[in-house]
Amino acid sequence: MRLKPIKTENDYNQALNRLEKMFDAQPGTKEGDELEILGILIENYENENFPIDLPDPIEAIIFRMEQLNYSQSDLAEVIGLKSRASEILNRKRKLTLDMIRKITEKLHIPTEVLIQAY
Repeated sequence: MRLKPIKTENDYNQALNRLEKMFDAQPGTKEGDELEILGILIENYENENFPIDLPDPIEAIIFRMEQLNYSQSDLAEVIGLKSRASEILNRKRKLTLDMIRKITEKLHIPTEVLIQAY
């Protein structure tokens, strides 16, 4: 097991190739330990070089509503008023802290997504 930090795209590609070859390594073995460490190194490199932005709060709400087959009326039950739900979805009103808490609890959208400016 010869592991080293991933600093370049070439290092990254080599690490991915190695990971692919040993993907079925059993946990608790020498190869399994190497696989685990290699996965951590790859994840760190990807987080630094290919960051993924958080989704837009309203788009996240709409997406989650679609997943749950929620209507605007269902969202209104979560946050209070139907008119309020319409204003939120049409970006005419900002989410309040209370709304964020309720949406996080009922729709399971992380607060860090909902508190972003939009």
